[in-house]
Amino acid sequence: MSELTRNQSLVLDALQSDFQPASAYTLLDRLRDHGFKAPLQVYRALEKLVESGLVHRLESLNAFVACQHDGCGRHRAAAFLICEHCKSVTEFDHARVQRAIGASAKDAGFTVRRSVIEVEGCCAACEGRDTG
Repeated sequence: MSELTRNQSLVLDALQSDFQPASAYTLLDRLRDHGFKAPLQVYRALEKLVESGLVHRLESLNAFVACQHDGCGRHRAAAFLICEHCKSVTEFDHARVQRAIGASAKDAGFTVRRSVIEVEGCCAACEGRDTG
């Protein structure tokens, strides 16, 4: 990707500062002091960051996270472990997952452009707590 715009850099920095999922409106609130006034400013920046593979959209949370892997492109499988209790997100990149997706797609005559896997469950920290 070419150099980031000011807004893209600010949005990416906000996501990287606290690796927690954030909605566009949460990002807007965080960035108001930097001149952000409308959701469209955040959405435009997020769109380009997602296209470049620097940010991922988590459909189940309607939120965005910064990529945790170097060289994460939009033509790869991204996979996330999402804790149902604390909402922590861990990105994992496992070659077996990518190979399985590729093989299944090939068998079906399908071309994969992007794959995002969201696995919901309980993280180790929450597993030990009384969640009841």
